[in-house]
Amino acid sequence: MAKVREAGEKEVGLGYWIDTVVGVRNGSSEIVPLVHRLYSQDSADFVSENQELLGSMRRVHCATEGRGIFVLDRGGDRRSLYKELLKEGSRFRFIIRQRGDRQVLYGGKLRETLQLAQMFKTPYAETLIKEKDGKEKAYFLRFGFLPVRLVEHRERQLWLVAVKGLGQTSLMLLATEPMQRNRKVLWWVVQAYLTRWRVEETIRFIKQSYNLEDIRVRTYQRLKNMAALVLAASFFAAVHIGHKPKLQILALNALNAAQRIFGIPNFCYYGLADGIREVLSKGAQRIMPTKTEQGGLSLQLSLLWS
Repeated sequence: MAKVREAGEKEVGLGYWIDTVVGVRNGSSEIVPLVHRLYSQDSADFVSENQELLGSMRRVHCATEGRGIFVLDRGGDRRSLYKELLKEGSRFRFIIRQRGDRQVLYGGKLRETLQLAQMFKTPYAETLIKEKDGKEKAYFLRFGFLPVRLVEHRERQLWLVAVKGLGQTSLMLLATEPMQRNRKVLWWVVQAYLTRWRVEETIRFIKQSYNLEDIRVRTYQRLKNMAALVLAASFFAAVHIGHKPKLQILALNALNAAQRIFGIPNFCYYGLADGIREVLSKGAQRIMPTKTEQGGLSLQLSLLWS
C-alpha cells in the first residue's frame, strides 16, 4: 500500500490509487464506465501519476479512434499533460478546468487565467438548476470566452471560457474546441464540464455499490484483477443490461427487487446494483474450485447455482 489522501480529507493514509474514465453525453443520464484501474505508487513498475493518467487517456483515445473530449478538473491543469496532449500531430481534444495561476498569452501579453477571468465580458446567460440533499437550487450563470495560447505551445490556438455565478471566483475552462460568438456553442462547453459531476457520482456508485474498499484479497495483482472485474460488473449494469429485450426485463426485475421506497432517481444505477445483489443472493450457493483434466484442483473458480 502507498500513501493516499482521501477526497475532501486532510489526513493521509495507506491505500491505492484508481484511475477512472467514464463516458457521458451532454443532456443524458446514461453513463459508460470505460476505465477503472487500480495502482500503487510503491509498485516496482510505477513511474509517475502523470504517466498513469496519460496511459489511461491513451487507451481510451485509441479504443474510441479519437472520438470524444476529455474533461478534467483542476488536477488536470498540468504542464506535463499539456506537453502530451498538445504535441505535434496530437488529436486529443480536451476541456480542463484552470487553477487560475497558469500564464497564457492573450493580445501578445502574458496574463494569469484568473486575471483574465476578471476582465472577461460575459454576454451570454443561462439558468442552471442543481439538486443537492433533495433540494433544488437555481444558479444564474453568465459566460464568455477569449482566444489564448500556452507559452510552451504557441502554435496551437486554444480558448479560455469563463463562467460566473457558481462561486465567488469564476470557473475557468481551457478548451481545444473552437469557440464562436454563439450562446449555444459556448453553453455546450460549459455543460460538458458540468456533466463531469455525473462522473463523480459514478465513482461514488462504484465504491459504494460494489464495496470497493472492502475487498478481501491479499496480493497486489489480485487487487488489480478485482478492480477490473468491478469495471466489468458496472459496465454490465450501466450499458449491456439495456441493449437486449431479455436484459431489459432483467433490469426491471432488478429494480423491483431493490425495493426502493422513494422510487428510482435519474441516476438509477444504485437501484440496479442493489437489485442484482438481491437476485443473486437468492440463487448462488457457493464458489468452489473446478477440477482439472488431470484430476487436480484448478485455480479458476466455478460459481454454482441452485
